Amino acid sequence: MTGEDRERYAAYLKNKKIPVLTLEHKWHKLFPKGKKPVQIAELEKRVNDCVKQESGLRTDIKDLKKLKKKLMDNIVQNMEDTAKDTKSKKMEESERLIHEINEKLEDYENQLLDLPNELKAANTALMLETMDYCYRQMHTNSEDIEEIARWIADVRVELKKNILRKQDKEIRNKMMYTYMHDIFGLEVIDIFDLDNDEGKEE
Repeated sequence: MTGEDRERYAAYLKNKKIPVLTLEHKWHKLFPKGKKPVQIAELEKRVNDCVKQESGLRTDIKDLKKLKKKLMDNIVQNMEDTAKDTKSKKMEESERLIHEINEKLEDYENQLLDLPNELKAANTALMLETMDYCYRQMHTNSEDIEEIARWIADVRVELKKNILRKQDKEIRNKMMYTYMHDIFGLEVIDIFDLDNDEGKEE
């Protein structure tokens, strides 16, 4: 597949929904014994890295939101604290942590916004490489199938010839043994049968 072909296919696939290939069990079965070409293995890693990063960011965001809620609850509880110094220090610390969490949340959410496009690009590249690999394999297989079919046809012709030759020789042997039996008689033939394989199964 040329670079021009890849661009043409990529443009066509832009609005098409393609499953994340590395999560598809059947995609892995496209490669005999799990052996993938180097280019496909590299693209597979890129896709998997995007998937792991997205999953990790979602988990981190969820955990940070839980922590933020806990800190907010602490601030509300500390407002009821009568000791001003303790109240002030606890609130300041909670507010500082909430500010840090907000910054991290913004950063993680920004990263999460870019990831779908990055994942789609890596997955599309992997799909194009997979298609190229599969069609090349099928083309090679088709050539092999034609060659094997020709070999089978040749062998079939040769097999028919040999079957006819075998049958002809079997008929000839039977005929000769019958004639010899008729000409020389059973007693004479029995003497010769002892020293020869021919005729023993007749």
